[in-house]
Amino acid sequence: MPTVIDLFRTPFRAAGLVKKSAAASRSARLQACITAAGATLKGCATYDFFTGPAVVASAIALTACGSPDSAQVSSTTFTTARPTVAQAAREFFDIRRAPVQPIAFPHKRHIEKGLTCTEYCHESATKGPVAGLPSVKTCMICHDAIATDRPLVQQVANYQKTGIDIPWQRVYGYTHAAHVRFNHAPHLRAKVECSTCHGAVAQQTVAERNVDLTMGFCVNCHQQKNAPNDCLTCHY
Repeated sequence: MPTVIDLFRTPFRAAGLVKKSAAASRSARLQACITAAGATLKGCATYDFFTGPAVVASAIALTACGSPDSAQVSSTTFTTARPTVAQAAREFFDIRRAPVQPIAFPHKRHIEKGLTCTEYCHESATKGPVAGLPSVKTCMICHDAIATDRPLVQQVANYQKTGIDIPWQRVYGYTHAAHVRFNHAPHLRAKVECSTCHGAVAQQTVAERNVDLTMGFCVNCHQQKNAPNDCLTCHY
């Protein structure tokens, strides 16, 4: 079992390897970081408690590699690296503004009426990586005749009249810097419920982000379901 000291030492060892391989290919630099961290992290019984401090330490180490293109190297070779320590801290402690939706879409009411997530509004989730967001045309398939006197429906109708799609704001998602490759389709085929990652949407009006999709969350779920846990399964 690695000690906390080992975990803090790991990102700095990775930083040294990044500096030495800065001229190498992108895949070689990525492999250098994985090699440095993999053996240590593999011995952890739980990823959340022991690797929490290491995530912040990794960001500090890799954003200060010292090479001429350290910012570029760190952002493309190690998934926990962030351009600044402040950004790393914000993401580690999950500090982010709640998205403001253009229309207060009542998820609970639609689910109570029998609409399913992937059959109507997010149908592309069953086919590939992106769940997708419903177009105004999708909404008006029903609301051209249903509840037309409701203020929210009238807002939707106004978007249709102007020819502008509703600018829905994503509630869940990973930043580009995280280098996460998430695919909805295989998770749905594995019978993973939407609420596992998106929370109790059936009890919400406007969707809220109340599940913390950390690496530990994903790794623990993969372990429970005997799913692949190799770094390159989820990271690119």
